[in-house]
Amino acid sequence: MNRRADRRENAPISHRTGRRRTAAAPARMEEVARAAGVSPVTVSRALNHPQQLAPETLAAVRSAIDRLRYVRNLTAGSLASNRSRIVGAIVPTLASSLFSDTLNGLSEALHDQGYQLLLGQTGYQASEEAALVRAFAGRRVDGIVLAGMARARGVRAALRRAAVPVVETWDLPARPIDMAVGFSNRDAGRAAGWHLVDRGYKRLAFAGGSDDRSQARLLGLIDAAAQRGLSAPLVWHLPNPSTIADGAAAITRLLTDEPELDAVFFSNDMLAAGAAAECARRGWAVPSRVALMGFADLPIAAVFEPALSTVQVRAREIGRCAGDLLLRRLAGAARPAARIVDLGFSVVHRGST
Repeated sequence: MNRRADRRENAPISHRTGRRRTAAAPARMEEVARAAGVSPVTVSRALNHPQQLAPETLAAVRSAIDRLRYVRNLTAGSLASNRSRIVGAIVPTLASSLFSDTLNGLSEALHDQGYQLLLGQTGYQASEEAALVRAFAGRRVDGIVLAGMARARGVRAALRRAAVPVVETWDLPARPIDMAVGFSNRDAGRAAGWHLVDRGYKRLAFAGGSDDRSQARLLGLIDAAAQRGLSAPLVWHLPNPSTIADGAAAITRLLTDEPELDAVFFSNDMLAAGAAAECARRGWAVPSRVALMGFADLPIAAVFEPALSTVQVRAREIGRCAGDLLLRRLAGAARPAARIVDLGFSVVHRGST
C-alpha cells in the first residue's frame, strides 16, 4: 500500500466538515463536544473541573479527546480568564526524597482542581531562586510555593510585586510573605537533642548541610545540649545536596577526630543510613559504639538494621495543605488571619539510639 495514502486513510475525520483532518488543522473544542454528545461547556468542565461531572460523561469526553487528538489551547484560555492554571514550585533539589513527597502532595491537591505544576530547582543557590521567581512571574503563574523561606536579596519584594498567592513551606517564618506551612526546624533539632541526651549520650555531634533548615536543626541541637549542661556538639559540614556516601565519610571523620563521640544527629535519613552502613563495614556497633539519628523518617529509616531513630515530618501533608491554601485564595477566599500552619513533627525512637 502507498504510505502516503495509508496516512490519509488513518487521518482523523472532522465531525464539523466530514473531511479528513490534516496536522495543520487541530481539533476544536466544539468538535470534541459533538463527538462526545455534550456541550462545549461540559468539555471545558471536564478539562478544568473533572470532579463535577458524572463518571460516564467524563469518560465520553476523554474518549472523544483521545480520538480527535485534541490539544487544549492553554494560552487562549488564560487570556480569557486571566488565569494560567499553573502553579510554580521552587525546591532546592529535585533529587531529594525530602521534597518529592511534598511535591506529590501539592500536585495531588492542584490536579483535583485542574491546575498544573511547574517545577524549578535552585541547587541551593540564592541567585537561582531569584531567577526562578522572575521566570515564574513572567509566565504569569497563578501562585508560587517555596520549599523553605525566601531569603535571596530582592526575592521577597519580587514575590509581592507578582501579586499572586505565595506559600513558604518546610519552615515557619516569623513574617511570611503571604502564607506558610511546615514546622519549626529549630524545635525539631532540640527534640532530637533531648532524645539523645535523655538516653544517656553526652558527647554529641551534628553532620549536615549549610542550608537554613539544616542550620536551624543544628541550633536546636545546641540548645538541647546547653539546657542539659553538656558541651557544644561537634559539627561536620557537608555539601548541598549531600549523598549517602557523604554520611559514610562524615561518621568516619567524626569518630577519627573525636573518639569519645557517642551520638550523631544527621540532617537527613540518607546521611544517617550512609553512616550506619559504614559503621557495619568497620565493625562499629550501633548504638553501643555510637548512636545515630536521622531526620524526615524516609522509608529507608525503618528497614535498616538497626532501624534508624529519626524526626518524622509530614512532608506530603505539607504539600497538600499548601495546595489547599492556594486553591482557596484562587477561588476568591480572603487572605486568612492565621497565615501560618504548623503541622508539627514527631520523634521516632528505633534501634539506632
